[in-house]
Amino acid sequence: MDTMSRLPDPVRAAAVRAVILVAVTLVLVMIAVLCSLAMVWLAFPMVLVAVASTVITTWGVLDVWVTRQMWIQRNGVVSTPSSAARERGPFRRGRRAPSPGGAGGTGGPEGVLNSGASRGNP
Repeated sequence: MDTMSRLPDPVRAAAVRAVILVAVTLVLVMIAVLCSLAMVWLAFPMVLVAVASTVITTWGVLDVWVTRQMWIQRNGVVSTPSSAARERGPFRRGRRAPSPGGAGGTGGPEGVLNSGASRGNP
């Protein structure tokens, strides 16, 4: 469970605010829907409040993203290489496969057999 690192404090604070805003907005939308279905006088004001709350919640969710991007730009990212990025071992470093034709290498891609003359081109 410790595989994910902890969010930085400013980003976590913005995320908590966003979760609270989303929860309050969902409650307000549900109240607006129920008041509309019951045809109560409170329906119209609740719809207006729900729309305003949706705008504020959108700002709150975007604030998490902006805060995260600012934190990354200011503090950088600690990067550790993945297993695919690590070296495989000393036997792969600096070695090249031997050419198929020995020292001359006539059977390789630059060799006589692969030249344009062997296909009938002048």
